Amino acid sequence: MNANRESSYNRRDFLRGTSFATVAALMGGVRLMAADAPAGQEAPKSKKPPVPCGVIGLGTQGREILTALSRLPNAPVVAVCDTYAPMVKRAAQLAPNAKSYNNYQELLADKSIKAVFVATPTHKHREIVEAALAANKHVYCEAPLAHTVDDARAIAAAAKKRPHLNFQAGLQRRSDPQNPFTLKYLRAGAAGNFVRARAQWAQKTSWRRTAPNPEREKELNWRLYNDTSLGLVGEEGIHLMDHITWFLGMRPKSIQGHGGLLYWNKDNDDREVYDTVQAVIEFPNKVFFTFDLCLANSFEGTYGILYGTDAAVLLRDNSAWMFKEADAPLLGWEVYCTKEDGVVYKEVGLSMRMDNTKILKDAVVNEPYLATSMLKSVEAFIGNTNTLSAAMEDFEMMGGELKDTKAVEEYRNSESLKKAWLAAADWSEGLAATVMAIKANEAIVKGEKITVSKEWFQV
Repeated sequence: MNANRESSYNRRDFLRGTSFATVAALMGGVRLMAADAPAGQEAPKSKKPPVPCGVIGLGTQGREILTALSRLPNAPVVAVCDTYAPMVKRAAQLAPNAKSYNNYQELLADKSIKAVFVATPTHKHREIVEAALAANKHVYCEAPLAHTVDDARAIAAAAKKRPHLNFQAGLQRRSDPQNPFTLKYLRAGAAGNFVRARAQWAQKTSWRRTAPNPEREKELNWRLYNDTSLGLVGEEGIHLMDHITWFLGMRPKSIQGHGGLLYWNKDNDDREVYDTVQAVIEFPNKVFFTFDLCLANSFEGTYGILYGTDAAVLLRDNSAWMFKEADAPLLGWEVYCTKEDGVVYKEVGLSMRMDNTKILKDAVVNEPYLATSMLKSVEAFIGNTNTLSAAMEDFEMMGGELKDTKAVEEYRNSESLKKAWLAAADWSEGLAATVMAIKANEAIVKGEKITVSKEWFQV
């Protein structure tokens, strides 16, 4: 074996057996890390009143929501609903005291339910969300909001029309405390001006689910067919795409894409949705975001990178690393970081946390991250529902009327309420992410470039 081949082999072997955090550190990465909960810590106790919840749609996402709700002290699940009886029976393990329904309208008629989680297939969201809001329920709707731009705008309009109700889009990364923490550094100019971004979602899996009969299998595998699915970029990639767009702080100008069914088109599989796709999204100032998604290969998994003139920012799972350019200016925040000598180019690796100060520089920085993004998202929804409900009670006690939408909006936007509000995606952010997902999927399916219209984001 020659020296070059041996070096190449050793590097591959090293990367295979080394954690991603270690590799990032060896590359001179600056760890951007919000404070984690101490090991073994459960969800915090709450003195706020309970918010009786109903969950509509009990598939994988619905069960994940039920799991998150079970960890919260003030979010009792009093009702569950699914059109498929075995799903309802299975959900009883997570919500043993909940009433069971096979018709969402019957669930919405229960006046004891204050908040509803909609976790049905995407193309069924609009009808259920509009009915839930009309029934005066606070609504958490999984992302994407809808399968078409018209339906997404209709959901957004229904939520906007009722500012006394809490509507949250299921863009979970918006509630993860790591991301607002990282965003502060980016908005302060730590990365300089963004020049490009790229991301990938890769997982070798068929995406097909088994069922006891052909009819149920077709219904269960709605993500595999174009008339009910937004494909990989919409049904799976929307969260990372929203994450990158949020951090860039810009709205897209155009989207182009392509893809193909390259691996899972065997054994008489009748799926239509591509298993390998790429979307290229253009932002102002010729900033391009390239997004690759694949069901045929899992190498490198899922991550996103933003490239700035002063630093690159790597996003993976709940962590972020910053890689500074040699000529990047010092902005001041570096003095609050724990400094460690790097091993590549003799750079300095900085571990950055919300609780990192010179006094706490010896704090442990590798605690397990226990709170999932889903838990934080659900926790934010319940917390904000309580906050808004109390505010609306005060509003009415002062003589205000909930039908006075303008007055309610002004009261809702007060500084005191903003300070109490937990980070979460509202209807406008949910609409923007959904429009991007819809048009990215459309560009991929048609293999063409689509110019983004401002009207799609307006209600």
